[in-house]
Amino acid sequence: MCGIAGIISTDKRLLNRDNLQRMTDALSHRGPDGEGFWMNVNSTVGFGHRRLSIIDLSASAAQPMHYLDRYTIIYNGEIYNYIELKEILQKQGYHFKSKTDTEVILAAYDYWKEECLFRFDGMFAFAIYDAIEDTLFAARDRFGEKPFYYYKDDDHLFFASEMKALWALGINKEVNPKMLLNYLTIGYVQNTVDKKETFFKSISSLTPAHYLKLNISSKNFEIKTYWRLNKEYGVKISDKEAIEKFTELFTTSIKRRLRSDVPVGTSLSGGLDSSSIVTIINQLYATGCADYKPACFSAVFPGFEKDETPYINSVINKFRLNSFTVRPSADELITTFKKICYHQEEPFHSSSVYAQYKVFELATQNNVKVLLDGQGADESLAGYSKYIHWYLQEIIGHRKLQLAGKEMKALRRNQVPIQWSVKNVLATFFPPHVAVFLEKKAYKKITGHTDLTNDFINSFKGMEWGGIFKPIVTNLNDILYFNTIQFGLEELLRFADRNSMAHGREVRLPFLSHELIEFIFSLPANFKIHDGWTKWILRKSMDKRLPDDIVWRKNKIGYEPPQEQWMTDPHLQDYIHEARKKLVDKNILRPETLNKKITPLPAYKEENYDWRYLCAAELLS
Repeated sequence: MCGIAGIISTDKRLLNRDNLQRMTDALSHRGPDGEGFWMNVNSTVGFGHRRLSIIDLSASAAQPMHYLDRYTIIYNGEIYNYIELKEILQKQGYHFKSKTDTEVILAAYDYWKEECLFRFDGMFAFAIYDAIEDTLFAARDRFGEKPFYYYKDDDHLFFASEMKALWALGINKEVNPKMLLNYLTIGYVQNTVDKKETFFKSISSLTPAHYLKLNISSKNFEIKTYWRLNKEYGVKISDKEAIEKFTELFTTSIKRRLRSDVPVGTSLSGGLDSSSIVTIINQLYATGCADYKPACFSAVFPGFEKDETPYINSVINKFRLNSFTVRPSADELITTFKKICYHQEEPFHSSSVYAQYKVFELATQNNVKVLLDGQGADESLAGYSKYIHWYLQEIIGHRKLQLAGKEMKALRRNQVPIQWSVKNVLATFFPPHVAVFLEKKAYKKITGHTDLTNDFINSFKGMEWGGIFKPIVTNLNDILYFNTIQFGLEELLRFADRNSMAHGREVRLPFLSHELIEFIFSLPANFKIHDGWTKWILRKSMDKRLPDDIVWRKNKIGYEPPQEQWMTDPHLQDYIHEARKKLVDKNILRPETLNKKITPLPAYKEENYDWRYLCAAELLS
């Protein structure tokens, strides 16, 4: 886990040690354990690296790393199956000087070229220079856990783990008005049509599951997809076999993600996902497959109706774990907000990002460098209540009316909110029309926002829905695919990456093993939602291993702080009012917005406009 930066240019005024130093200095928080620089003999390629030492703490693991007098790499992330890949490569005659996964990437690239990416189980963003072919090869992991930003024109390519490293070179920081408009009105922090687009006009993001290749001599530049998730149900399997296979893949994923030469802990929210990770780690420890029980880190909110302390304590007590908690507050939110925005670089949805930031800060205070976390389960296993109606529509679409009625009764029995009407029945049989309707609805919400000036809204017109895309959903997997691959999960991964790296910590996500995700998507919908339960296969896997009040819990709570309460704080309200003033001065908000009462809302409310004004004002500062 590190920070990477690179310059590809024939202009020696740009390609020099000072500029590389500026870039890596901007990334120092990502790699507090060391730095390194390298330029090729032709002075056309320069790499900079900030090191966070996790695997192989010796100097032999330092980067930029060279291999076979041909390749040079800078790399951010972890290849969790590097031990297995190393054994394969050694049988092919490859030798290794270090114990790090970085060197395995280099050997794998030499042996398999671009196809090495298929073999990696991990999170990564890396760049490899091939001195013989005079090419740059860069790639990003399947789901976008690790970031890769770049600026390109006809003569230059600059790239880095964070945009602030590109700004250090003087890259234009002009805000993308389309992205800003979508954020202020409908809360989007990504473009659902073009995932390369960022909140800044000059900077692009390498899309997850893609690689880029630049021939430096010919200037030929290409970006290609290397992995696609198959969303079609493809396996016929019994409940018992599916649960066993799921548990096996989940356990393997966690076992690999415990590989580390520094202490590993876990985030523990009290929910099923993070508790399941703790359960498997405890099992691995009990069978001698893990060296120690991890410390657990949690954010708690005493007095808040959605505080999950009782569930956290239930897990802690069952497994006798060492637990650390932090209590985020409105006062600290105000004092920390600018720093969080600095690290996030782009806007975020709610104060849950601040709560997560405090958890990683807590891990830092207790000298734990790596945390396992439960992100990714809700999107692939249909954990959110919003997925219920898509599941019911799939059943009805297959004319299984008796099953649909049974599931509705079970869902109500389990206190799952169901919003079902004639509109949903019609949507079942006209999915393309529904997608178009939802796109038009979003468009009207954008252009009809009453707080925004006409000038600002007019900057959007003629931009083909402004980056709005709604999928055609004919079955549950369609919407799960959309949220896992196209829109939803990647933004959460960005929040986690920046929050963890702000403190020089590494976050690992066992639910995002691609082998596990591929298996989940191959299963029919009833393995995800069944008998009134969301995430059914995970619950069955954890049954009798975790307390029933967690496995069969009926009141799902997202990772949610008491934002509504915090927004009543006079100091935070003053902060929001000042943010409105900034947006009025920039002709984004109408002046009369200053006279409107601030509306405190929970973290996940769609109409969280005041929170967005707060973030947007900081973005434009």
